[in-house]
Amino acid sequence: MWFTEAWTPNINFQVKIKEHLYSKKTPFQQLEVYDSYELGRFFTLDGIMMANEKDEFIYHEMIIHTPMSINPKIKHVLVIGGGDGGSVRELSKYPTIETIDMVEIDEDVVRACQKYFPITTTGFSDPRVNLMFDDGLKYVKETKKTYDLIIVDSTDPIGPGEGLFTQEFYMNCHRVLSEDGILINQHESPYFEKEKIEMKRAHQKIKSLFKIASVYQAFIPTYPSGHWLFGFASKRYDPVLDFKDTFIHQFGVKTKYYNKEIHTGSFALPNYVKDELENI
Repeated sequence: MWFTEAWTPNINFQVKIKEHLYSKKTPFQQLEVYDSYELGRFFTLDGIMMANEKDEFIYHEMIIHTPMSINPKIKHVLVIGGGDGGSVRELSKYPTIETIDMVEIDEDVVRACQKYFPITTTGFSDPRVNLMFDDGLKYVKETKKTYDLIIVDSTDPIGPGEGLFTQEFYMNCHRVLSEDGILINQHESPYFEKEKIEMKRAHQKIKSLFKIASVYQAFIPTYPSGHWLFGFASKRYDPVLDFKDTFIHQFGVKTKYYNKEIHTGSFALPNYVKDELENI
């Protein structure tokens, strides 16, 4: 048995399956959990792979440790999405953080991941974590709280994740961020046409709101093309000039992907990506 994800109308990504572990039509999307021969367990939403045991650490280390090494004084964090728990897991490694609010629209994703992915969901047991099942777009519009860091760990801009790529959403994120605040979002890929269009749209919206808006990259083998981007936005901090070295290592935590060279190098984009981002 093979799992097949269509990266483009002409290119498929396939994984040989050992076992189909779980299937559920949630109120928001189709959720499947598989066990594979080479990637370990992975789950999909509406036929798109979200995370797998073999390379999830790359995505989660890059989306969390990058901002934390720019502003080590971050105390209050909001995670929007992130139902697999990986972002919260990495945040929970920082004893300096005081609160972690996570807003996930689909409770079924969280419960399935708690059952089938104990490696990524360890952070949910941290007493600093406040887990809310709500619409992230609605939450940032209505909340009176202020955050030092917002992590938008969303799906692609279709279905439940569509609202997390709108101008209204980014405006409200800007509103609830502190003056030292940082916004990080998964920024799609620059390689295939569909993801490239969404990448440019998101960057245009964020750049219109924030004093500093940059893009950085990581190589994630099981994401379309393997070349994936993250958006960095801040009212104050430059992601390279204000880099404070790998703050996480002060606590004796070893990372498998992220380090100080990766941090700086990830903001050095290929020319074809820079051209796309400048031509918006």
